[in-house]
Amino acid sequence: MAVRKAEVRRRIVSKDGHNNVRINNVEGMVKLYLHDIWTTVVDMKWRYKLTLFASTFIMTWFIFGVFFYLISMGNGDFEATLSSNHTPCLENVKTFTGAFLFSLESQTTIGYGFRYITEDCPLAIFTLVAQLVITGLAEIFVTGAFLAKLARPKKRAETIKFSRCAVVCRRQGQLCLMIQVANMRKSPLIQCQLTGKLFHANVTQEGEKTQVHQTSVNFFVDSSSECPFLILPLTFYHILDERSPLAGLSAENLHSREMELLVTLNATMESTAATTQSRTSYVPGEILWGYEFKPVIFATAGGRYVADFNFFDKVQVSSDAAFLNNAEKLKLEENYKKE
Repeated sequence: MAVRKAEVRRRIVSKDGHNNVRINNVEGMVKLYLHDIWTTVVDMKWRYKLTLFASTFIMTWFIFGVFFYLISMGNGDFEATLSSNHTPCLENVKTFTGAFLFSLESQTTIGYGFRYITEDCPLAIFTLVAQLVITGLAEIFVTGAFLAKLARPKKRAETIKFSRCAVVCRRQGQLCLMIQVANMRKSPLIQCQLTGKLFHANVTQEGEKTQVHQTSVNFFVDSSSECPFLILPLTFYHILDERSPLAGLSAENLHSREMELLVTLNATMESTAATTQSRTSYVPGEILWGYEFKPVIFATAGGRYVADFNFFDKVQVSSDAAFLNNAEKLKLEENYKKE
């Protein structure tokens, strides 16, 4: 159990696709985030975004309410005794509450007509114009960021399911590493492409050691590197030949290798033509040697196909004779059943 925890802690990408890398000691991090304020606001969590959305309105109402209150105070509108020819800047505004309500009514274009600016107070007119321009831009920005987050296909990626484990067995006479991917919605994903990255330690010819080295891992469906659409669960495979970055992988050295396989599915949603991306990763403890996936797709008597996800993460011993007497296979099978 302690070994598994250590492996989880050392993941670069979690099983649900989240980044596990923590960034420390970056000088001027706040300044960098403010330089790209649009991305910062769009990437905010919903609770912060809703707070920002509400506070943008409330704070602008309050700030310009203070301005109008100070303008009226400077004009002497709140004095106890006023001359008969005194013209207030804001009619029917006697308190700060009235100034706040005038600011709210002006910005939201409610315009009850009870509180209004007189034409003898140019400073109040200028403040009103400035309020409408400034708050209009602020509201456009915040509302645009709000809608941009709603339109992001991030939630669509959550309906893409990867198999919990990868398997290694023979396919068409070649040793392959295979993973299974499924679309959980009826609307198909088109122009799908699965790419892989192998993270592992590396030593260059010059003797330079790198903690994390990335190597591309190609995945295929049948004889093509792309699939036209994803409407049924598909099995993607990577051939373990001499050109593979996983060349030399065997049941004996699988668990002793320090590596992590990141797989990313890029696809286009048919309904909106927006692109979506989903990812997961596999560590050696999640790669089963000598297994194959159980069938997931079944035909019904009514002429329809059914994808039964009760079998999606189920595996079975490979029927290939080369794996039947493998002691490591039996050990992995026993561990898998315990999970």
